[in-house]
Amino acid sequence: MLLAHAMGVPSQRLTLLGGDDLPNEVLQAALGLVDRRIKGEPVSHILGRRNFFGREFFVDRRVLDPRPETEELVMAALGQPFDRVLDLGTGSGAIIVTLLAERPGAHGYATDLSEQALQVAEQNAQTHSVANRVQFQRADWLAGIIGRFDLIVSNPPYIAATEMEGLQDEVRLYEPPMALTDGADGLTAYRTLIAGAPAHLSPGGRLIVEIGPTQAEPVRDMMEAAGLVAVDVLPDLDGRDRVVSGKMPQNLSTNSAKTPK
Repeated sequence: MLLAHAMGVPSQRLTLLGGDDLPNEVLQAALGLVDRRIKGEPVSHILGRRNFFGREFFVDRRVLDPRPETEELVMAALGQPFDRVLDLGTGSGAIIVTLLAERPGAHGYATDLSEQALQVAEQNAQTHSVANRVQFQRADWLAGIIGRFDLIVSNPPYIAATEMEGLQDEVRLYEPPMALTDGADGLTAYRTLIAGAPAHLSPGGRLIVEIGPTQAEPVRDMMEAAGLVAVDVLPDLDGRDRVVSGKMPQNLSTNSAKTPK
């Protein structure tokens, strides 16, 4: 992949070019990319792109790399129809852009506390031709959000402070800390967004969040305490708990939501 990037050709063409002479300047450029990788820089940052749900997204050090596990959240979201979707902590915009690209009639709203992340998200929205159907805003989770949505999604920072040192260097040193950890027990963001979500969900609207593999029980309990129903935990392809979803009751007047612990 690095050699193809230095040559300016798709990686699948390398076998067809195997007998061609490699100019020294291209070789040196490729070796420079290899050196960056040896030092721990993620391949996605070197290439400036990451594949997610069949699309390429621009990424760099300003945002969390979209992971294959997050595709499980997208699949869950696409399992039912929606017209208005809110993405909290959008980062690269991979989730909201993918959902809108897959549902051409839907409109979205996305927030992030990082202005730099929003710049990346806006670029990806332009690239995938959904910029006219999404509005980006700098916000601390639901602060300042008005109205109700059919779907609220989020992949918040869920790594506990005590777990940060155990991360791979390519994650810990190259991705923004605020996108990885809350600096506490890894559940701070869930407490905030789950407590506030019912006020912004339409009757029957869904809240879907990605979690760490040990967080299913507390996040499920938070959703139930907030008055959401049909709360479900979904696994990733490795069989680990990865997504928790809940639904707003159809009759809002019967909802006696409580503040999650």
